[in-house]
Amino acid sequence: MTRVLGIDIGGSGMKAAVVDTTTGELVSERHRIDTPQPATPDAMAEVVRQLADHFEWDGPAGVGFPGVVQDGIIRTAANLHKDWVDLDGDALFTKASGCDVVMINDADAAGLAEARFGAGEGVGGVVILLTLGTGIGSAVLVDGTLVPNTEFGHLVLDGEDAEDRASSRAKDDRELSYKAWARELSNVLQEMEKLFWPNLFILGGGISKSFHKFSEHLDDVRTPVVPAAGLNRAGIVGAALANS
Repeated sequence: MTRVLGIDIGGSGMKAAVVDTTTGELVSERHRIDTPQPATPDAMAEVVRQLADHFEWDGPAGVGFPGVVQDGIIRTAANLHKDWVDLDGDALFTKASGCDVVMINDADAAGLAEARFGAGEGVGGVVILLTLGTGIGSAVLVDGTLVPNTEFGHLVLDGEDAEDRASSRAKDDRELSYKAWARELSNVLQEMEKLFWPNLFILGGGISKSFHKFSEHLDDVRTPVVPAAGLNRAGIVGAALANS
């Protein structure tokens, strides 16, 4: 058994658990601490320290971060704080926690978890996971290998970012029915089909729990579309996999 502490950073909460990376199971209860406001690097490093201390953890840890992460360097942090940009997140969190920390984009983390233990397990070719929330996060896997830091939420359709049309936030802001929102999501999926010809779409984010309410309205999408299997565990599990 290989155990890694997985930490999933969100705009409102930072959640962690110890993960058995050979099975994808959580071997501890999840622990959550509110994301500090403002979400500066120093403030969030202190929360990571608290999470590690909660589990009395000094082993390997993986952190899913809502932004582009290249070799531990944070490149974007739209929903957190500008001081993150071009900061060495691996080094910051390693120093704060006393753990060996590896960071990964949060949607990429969810993609890894779904490919290894969830809806994408055993699926060859191109698999695209979209997390539908405040924005749209994305992960692309080719025969189970991650292509990191895709930003499909910023795919432009008719002059608008995809996430401004088909995110969960867009549904709420525009007061769309599930049927009308599914039409917008269908347009995004069709555009991605033209570009990537995926074998499978996986939909994550909180709205995926309501998949049965909108799946029948996904019109003219050739590719099979399924909900994520890992639900709110996928980010933690995938973060742990990034350092296993």
